[in-house]
Amino acid sequence: MSDTPNLRQAALDYHEYPKPGKLEIRATKPLANGRDLARAYSPGVAEACIEIKNDPAAAARYTSRANLVAVVTNGTAVLGLGNIGALASKPVMEGKAVLFKKFASIDCFDIEVDQSDPEKLADIVCALEPTFGAINLEDIKAPDCFTVERICRERMNIPVFHDDQHGTAIVVGAAAKNALFVAGKRFEDIKIVSTGGGAAGIACLNMLLKLGVKRENIWLCDIHGLVYEGRDVDMNPIKSEFAQRTDLRTLDDVIHDADLFLGLSGPGVLKPEMVQRMAKKPIIFALANPTPEILPDAVRAMAPDAIIATGRSDFPNQVNNVLCFPFIFRGALDVGATTINDEMQLACIDGIAELARASTSAEAAAAYKGEEMTFGGEYLIPKPFDPRLVAVVSSAVAKAAMDTGVAARPIDDLGAYREKLNGSVFKSALLMRPVFQAARQSPRRIVFAEGEDERVLRASQAMLEETNERPILIGRPEVIEMRIEKAGLNIKLGSDVDLVNPENDPRYRDYWESYHELRARSGVTPDLARAIMRTNTTAIGAVMVHREEADSLICGTFGEFSWHLNYITQILGGKNLHPVGALSMMILEDGPLFIADTQVHLHPTPEEIAEIAIGAARHVRRFGVEPKIAFCSQSQFGNKGDGTGGRLRGAIELLDRGNHDFCYEGEMNIDTALDAELRARILPGNRMEGAANVLVFAHADAASGVRNILKMKGGGLEVGPILMGMGNRAHIVSPSITARGLLNVSAIAGTPVAQYG
Repeated sequence: MSDTPNLRQAALDYHEYPKPGKLEIRATKPLANGRDLARAYSPGVAEACIEIKNDPAAAARYTSRANLVAVVTNGTAVLGLGNIGALASKPVMEGKAVLFKKFASIDCFDIEVDQSDPEKLADIVCALEPTFGAINLEDIKAPDCFTVERICRERMNIPVFHDDQHGTAIVVGAAAKNALFVAGKRFEDIKIVSTGGGAAGIACLNMLLKLGVKRENIWLCDIHGLVYEGRDVDMNPIKSEFAQRTDLRTLDDVIHDADLFLGLSGPGVLKPEMVQRMAKKPIIFALANPTPEILPDAVRAMAPDAIIATGRSDFPNQVNNVLCFPFIFRGALDVGATTINDEMQLACIDGIAELARASTSAEAAAAYKGEEMTFGGEYLIPKPFDPRLVAVVSSAVAKAAMDTGVAARPIDDLGAYREKLNGSVFKSALLMRPVFQAARQSPRRIVFAEGEDERVLRASQAMLEETNERPILIGRPEVIEMRIEKAGLNIKLGSDVDLVNPENDPRYRDYWESYHELRARSGVTPDLARAIMRTNTTAIGAVMVHREEADSLICGTFGEFSWHLNYITQILGGKNLHPVGALSMMILEDGPLFIADTQVHLHPTPEEIAEIAIGAARHVRRFGVEPKIAFCSQSQFGNKGDGTGGRLRGAIELLDRGNHDFCYEGEMNIDTALDAELRARILPGNRMEGAANVLVFAHADAASGVRNILKMKGGGLEVGPILMGMGNRAHIVSPSITARGLLNVSAIAGTPVAQYG
């Protein structure tokens, strides 16, 4: 039940509006005309049917089956609610389907079956095999769930996974692995006391056995006390496997010197005085929901060195199945696994555990703002919104499936597969791949003007992991070190990144003298040069590039674009280099769209517009995209004499006089640029085929407005802005940029000038 009336109503409103439920079905192919209908249904659909009849494996090519999971329940053991029946369980199953889609891009149907007989339920599930690529059993009471899963696994040739058992066990295994690492203990040495003899509890104990725990060191208790040899109350064969030969009978009897308490039972089961009798550095997983077996504060009052996990999101170390099931299914589906075996589950554990030990991602930090996420007792497992999970865990699962021979469709290149998975969560990953590849070819030194910004620090960490670039941070060392520690990063000043301390740097005299030499005849006195080199980090970074102590500057995480541009132009501009324009790549659902000039020229001249187009064409090709440039205006092919149309027509005339190897057309409205059929009606025989992918404007307000609308309302992800015309020696980002955005700009800056053009 929800904690407050307000939360209860908010939850009900969430489920009811704007349309009931949390799922809908969307077509993946157009159905716009008779031709589409003939292909999608009769007569064209028969061709796909015949192919599948001749080769059942072809279903993975011609249908959605290979990416389709069924979440099946009879509603007999819904978490926190008990046996509420199939219909009442539907909101939970819809929610599970949404999580599959959100975290792993897996399509899912929820199937609630009004059948309490486990063998009949298994028959129903088995009959669904032609529809689905995998089955997720959910919220079926013990011991029926064991029967259903066993029958389905024996009879079905697709993965069958009871998440309440194995999903919980996998996340517990990952958390336990890291907890023991922090505590300095080993699986084979620890004593475990567990409460809860249900499906999840038994599965967790079985998993811990696979990880090295000795069976004789496991003491299982349930509502009737200790499970011991000879007990006949509420026993079953699976529970009996953990029966101890002993005269002890209660939890209180067996808790002494326990290293790990594993609770999957109910509130208040573990008493504070019991914690006091556990081993040093006790590990307490109190996973009952919504109220755990013991609250963390009560544990710490008795054992300040305890390592604690719960099933709740308002305490550290939430053991949440969403860390597992989307990603283990993703890996299994992608290789056409016929089952999910022990090796795949252990690979999932290793992936989750290793990710927690790595530095935290910027995206997870943003989703859980204010929470400490440095590996240790308070951070044993990653957060569900860590976007790295899908690539790390799913690729490990896929490899394990292939290594154990259960993959019907093995993957040839696991590295490429991992990149593809990253591309599913990082919208920029695939388009940025050629840029990152170019950046890896030769190491470049990238100086960040705002080196104290957490986004810059996270981007620097990612640069060290993903490129050969050397970050240089401008900032106070004590501030940077404090923020590195708080963010849980692994950066070492001096060894990993270089540092410029504006308050005290041995190069200070060299810098102010260089700046003064450049600006002495522009009114800059020695005193002013000294002051600027103490306080203006953009100017410091630009001077470093000028002195060839850095290859490129990135600035702009705060402040006005024009302010930064002024100092960059002063120091790095010259006869051969001058700002041409700012180019932003907007990554949309149907591909990239480039926008220029968003910042540099408010009212560009025809000559400047032509330069913008030439620069944009050069930069767009760096992303593996062939430029098709549309000059956009309220005017359309000369139908208006005033406004921006005249300047755009002037730019086109200048380009026509040159010998350019890119497509351009205009001036035209934005819809005309993006709709080839509309453009053909308005100007038959125009020189552009298909939709434009670069929009060039004659007014910065228009370009910037389109960019911001695409970003805020169109779900577009911005890469850039890219400062054109400065030979890749400086880039000015926007204050809203993310750490991932900074990493992308650093890769752009990391391409050698000779390749950049």
